[in-house]
Formats: sequence, structure tokens, C-alpha cells
Amino acid sequence: MKADAVPSGTSAPVTRLRGVGPQVAEKLARLGVRSVEDLLFHLPLRYEDRTRITPIGALRPGWTASVEAVVELTEVAFRGRRMLLTRISDGTGALTLRFFHFNAAQQAMLARGARLRCYGEVRPGKATLEMVHPEYKILGKDDLAPREPALTPIYPATEGVQQVKLRALTDQALSWLAHGNALEELLPAEVLGKDMPPLAEALRYVHRPPTDADLSQLMDGSHPAQQRLAFEELLAHHLSLRRLRLAEDRSRAAPLSCAGKLAAQFRASLPFKLTGAQEKVAGEIAEDVARAHPMMRLVQGDVGSGKTVVAALAALGCIEAGHQAALMAPTELLAEQHFRNFSNWLLPLGIEPVWLSGRSKPADRSAAIARLSDGAARIAIGTHALFQEDVRFQDLALVIIDEQHRFGVHQRLALREKGAGDGTHPHQLIMTATPIPRTLAMTAYADLDVSAIDELPPSRRPVKTVALSESKRAEVVARVEQVCREGRQVYWVCPLIEESELLQAQAAEDTAQALAKALPALKVGLLHGRLKGKQRDQIMSQFNAGDIDLLVATTVVEVGVDVPNASLMIIENAERLGLSQLHQLRGRVGRGAAESSCVLLYKPPLGSMARARLAVMRETNDGFEIARKDLELRGPGELLGTRQAGEVNLRIADLLRDASLIPEVQRAASLLLERHPQRVSAIVRRWLGETERYGHA
Repeated sequence: MKADAVPSGTSAPVTRLRGVGPQVAEKLARLGVRSVEDLLFHLPLRYEDRTRITPIGALRPGWTASVEAVVELTEVAFRGRRMLLTRISDGTGALTLRFFHFNAAQQAMLARGARLRCYGEVRPGKATLEMVHPEYKILGKDDLAPREPALTPIYPATEGVQQVKLRALTDQALSWLAHGNALEELLPAEVLGKDMPPLAEALRYVHRPPTDADLSQLMDGSHPAQQRLAFEELLAHHLSLRRLRLAEDRSRAAPLSCAGKLAAQFRASLPFKLTGAQEKVAGEIAEDVARAHPMMRLVQGDVGSGKTVVAALAALGCIEAGHQAALMAPTELLAEQHFRNFSNWLLPLGIEPVWLSGRSKPADRSAAIARLSDGAARIAIGTHALFQEDVRFQDLALVIIDEQHRFGVHQRLALREKGAGDGTHPHQLIMTATPIPRTLAMTAYADLDVSAIDELPPSRRPVKTVALSESKRAEVVARVEQVCREGRQVYWVCPLIEESELLQAQAAEDTAQALAKALPALKVGLLHGRLKGKQRDQIMSQFNAGDIDLLVATTVVEVGVDVPNASLMIIENAERLGLSQLHQLRGRVGRGAAESSCVLLYKPPLGSMARARLAVMRETNDGFEIARKDLELRGPGELLGTRQAGEVNLRIADLLRDASLIPEVQRAASLLLERHPQRVSAIVRRWLGETERYGHA
């Protein structure tokens, strides 16, 4: 790129680059790229080594390689669909290039005798090995074009802006950087220290690693240039959350102080004593809500640790202080379970919860909304229906959100805003049965105080877990019969890899019919998401009462179902489920006095990931250890549910790999907020742009 063509200023729009018109700019905007600086921070996901040319005769299926060869034949073929086939040879063998999307100019360029260099994945073909839609360039007859001078970066792409285009645009942006358009170094000297390379140097290295780059370091993300950028990215996320917390601390909330009469009555009615961990967390919540600033607390606890009882104590304190509370759950089944529990607990105290869900009848919904609006109802329980526009509270002071990672940022914000009025905001209590490893919590939830209910009630016994091939199904069925004959009950869960409720329901129906035929002496029930609410309630009531011996269900039983007499769980196709979901399902048993078991039925052969998951399930019942392993195996995005919610969307940092950076990131954040507050917004904007967490969600 010529110096006189280089756009000036760090915020120069991408339209100043060659080849970027309005249409391309619109597509780049989908990637968050609107300026030249954005392009410099659009970092490679990984690298490919195209520096070596592989003889065609040495290629093997599954390899990804660069080859140089001469075109022997190019033709248009019709085999189910129109395609362009080009056969090339280098003297050691022949290779077919297959293109499903092509034009006449491309066909003419690939004429017999043309010399190519191409790169792609090698696949088996009918006559020769093949590459489908490889990247290629035409070489002149006497052109000994230089081999790729460095590792080839692979960027996050979008339709209409593929890798070749992104590399060409990045070349221009790097040229812009080389022509004196320095990026502002936002990290102060006391944070940078002696070990971190300057920002521009790190960006150049990461975009275009030199030929002598340490490939292993770059591939695993440990190169100093990558670590320099990862540090600043983690710092931006942490600063965003710290600013959010500081803003919340400046907000006002209604102090919820009361004598605790309702809580005392509630405790006296319980048939058990709270654990030490429950008492500790309940005390932390009581201290938080007594202040005039909004509580923002995350309570994490393993399956069956008693989070709901702690939430009920918080709600009772809010109600006794003269305000309203709301509890939101992500699924109808879990919300219904909460509604039943809270109704059983609170009705004897003279408090009637109201129910709101997408399935509420219009008349019931209108009545519930009216009672919330005029203050007659002191607590609402429901699904996302709680934050719909026409739902108004008289005085909402406490918002309880269960399994919060299943809600998007906007949804949580909408419910919070229901309680905003006269400059105050409600207290927020967030609960999850997916324990978050400490490092991850420090990064992803830096705006929250974190409590852990890390002690199970004495009545909870470890569940013995085994993994069996489906070839042992007959033995498992015999075990089911024995358990039921001894007076206990069994779950049989039928997940499917497809996300279709219809397909899952069909699978459960087929299994229920087969088991009813194999076990005619047993009463077999069926539960799936396509049943109406009343039908589900009826089936669960029968199972609770012991009228159903064997409950065949889809994963709707993952949360919210509590039957102490159930002591055996069978999970079919267990290899298809993640660790967190397997642990949640297993948590449905082990709630009574009898020894409980979980059988993980799988279809061989097992992949390495599935084998690792099943091994973890056999080895431990500890939810925190399982969460740590889940983080290792699946990554933070899936564990937190943020792939959908768009929260921890990292470009180069990795929360697991870069855990060692977190303490220094925290120190740097404190230093910047104290000594360099004017730089904070720029750092956050550079890395998060429009994806910064919305408001106070």
C-alpha cells in the first residue's frame, strides 16, 4: 500500500482501504470491523503452515497441505449438481480440485497448462485424491513465486468476506501501521513492565508471524505477543465489569431491614435444619440487602445443596420489609417446581405467590398482573413472561434469577428495570447449580459478589455411577425390575442429539412402550416437553406419590424434580451430553435414604471427549470438580452459556489457558481505575466495542 494512499487517524473507516465499498463495509460490520483499528484487532483464530510444498504423491486423506502443479484438464460436470472439476499433476501424482461455486472467468483461468499453487484439505475421491474449494493462485510459466513467507493466519470470517479478502485488508492495515499511524498505547508503563512487547509490535507479529516463528507457541497461544494482547483483552473485560459494579455501588436501593419474624416462622416449619453453608450464605445476603445500594450476588451450589431455601429466606425478608420480590427461572418445569415449593412454604405464612408464564391463561395472567400492579401480590414466580412490557410491579425490591446463564443479557436487564423507580434499583440474587471455577468467576462475574453453598445436606448420599455399553441393555432392564420390586423408583432418560422436542418425545415414547412390554408388572410413566402443563403435573404427582414405578423422560427432568424414593437413573446416549447436564440429571437421585445409582448407557465406539466425560462422572460426585473438568473439556463459552448470550466473547484470550494472568489483570484494573481513569473507556471500547455488557444486566 502506497504511503499517500494510507488513511490517517486511528479511527479511519475501513472504506478508506482499497477494495472496501459500501457492501463489503456492511459485511465487515457483522464482524465488528468498522475502522482500520478494528481490523488490526480482528485477530487470527489459528494458523496454517503453508510454507512447505508437498508432492502430490505424498498426500494422504485428512492432511491439509500446499501443492504446486500443472492443470491437465478442466471440465464442467453434472453429478447431482453442477460443478467444476480440475485435474492437476506435478509428476508424482494427480489431484482433483472440485468447485461447486464458480464462474466463466475462473473456468478460463484454470485452462490446461496453467500452473497453480493451491492449499486445502485432502479428501478421498473416485479416481484421485481431491480438494474441495481449495485456496489457489495462478503462477506464470516462468514464475518461481516465493513460497509463503510466514504462517498463514485464519481469521473469523463471514459470508462474502473470506480469508483471502481478510488477509489482503489486514495487509493494508498493517501498512497503515507501518507508515507512522501509531496506535495509542493505553497501558501505562507501570503495567507494561519490561516483559510485554509494545502494542504495534505484538499486533504485527500475531497477524504475520515471521518464517522463524515458534509454531508450537503460536498454536497453543503462549507466544509473548499473544500473551501481551490476551492480557489487554482480559483487562478490558474486567474493567467493564468493575465499572459496572462501581456504577451499581453508586445506585440506590431500598434497604430491606426487618425483625425476621417471617423467616423465623419459615425455619420452624421446615422438617430439616439448614446446613452451615446455607446459614453462611443467608447471612451474606441479609447483610447485602440491608444496605442502601443494590445487592449483586451470585450464589452457586451443587445439585441438592439447598439454594432455593436460601432464596426463600431472602424473599421473606423483602416481603416483611414491605416490598415485592420476583423469582425468574428459564424453563416452565423449573419455574413450576419453584412455584409449588414457594406456595407450600409461604401459604401457611399468609403469603400467596402469583404465577406468570407464557402458557398462563389470559384471565389468570390479567389477574396476576393486576395483583402485582396494585401490590396485593408480594411475590411473583415465573419464566421470561415476568419481564414483558405490560407486567408492572408496585414496589419490586428483590429480583431472584435461577440458572442465570440461560438468560440473555437483555432479558435480565428487562426484569431489573421493572424495579427501577425514584432513582432506586432492586437487589439482585442470582443462583446457579453449575458451579463456576474460581478463575472463571473472577473474570466473567467480576461485577458480582460470589457465594458458594459448598456443603450438601446430611441426607444427600453420593450416587454410584457406572458407564455401560448399550449391549448390556438387558442387564440394565433386569436391574430396573429388581429396584422397583424392592419398592423404589427409577428414571429412564432419553436424550437425542437433535434439538427437536418432537423427536425427543418420539424417542421417549418408543422407549416407554418397549420398557412397558419388557416389564409388564411395572407401572411405566412418560414425561416430555410436548405434554401440556396439566399432564406433566399429573404425571409428576403420580411419580411423587409412588403410583409410577418407572418414569421415562426426556431431559425436561434435568432440573426441578425432587422424588426422594427414586434411587436409580438410566441415561441413554450419555456420550452425547455434556458434563454439566449429566451431573444435573444424576442429581435427581440420591435424595432419599436408599443407596442410589446412575447408569450411563452409551453407543460404542466412544470418541476421546465422550470417554473423558464418562470417566469424570464415574470418578466424582463433586459439582465443583465436575465444573472444572467441564471447563477444560468444553471451554468457558459453553459452561457459562455465553455462546448464546454474547458475554465472554474473547478474540485472543482463553480463560483456561490464561488463568495465570488473572491476578495481574486484577491489579492492573485497580491501578487504572485509581490513577488513569481517563484510559479505562478507551481500553474497554477497543476490545469490547458494541458488545460491552448492556447497562446493569
